[in-house]
Amino acid sequence: MDGIRGIGGSGAGAGLKAIEVPGAAGQKGDFSKTLKDAIEKVDELQKEADKSVKEFASGKGNLEATMVAMEKASLSFQLMVQVKNKIVAAYEDIMRMQV
Repeated sequence: MDGIRGIGGSGAGAGLKAIEVPGAAGQKGDFSKTLKDAIEKVDELQKEADKSVKEFASGKGNLEATMVAMEKASLSFQLMVQVKNKIVAAYEDIMRMQV
């Protein structure tokens, strides 16, 4: 057992980089601002997809770019819905706690 070492480094988590979270670098993050920014980004992707579909329908755009824009918008919306579901579930759990 003395010859067994961890894969890829000297300890658990060696070589892993920290994920940078906006507002988390020693500052007090504003959750509502972060959430609002994320929702605005999803809305922007939806608008870009709509624009791309209109361009494709008029014969100006190409199919690949339109499909990529639609998939980006769809995936970002699905992620936003899942995050909303997790937030609601966490809120419900907190509300069920007895003090």
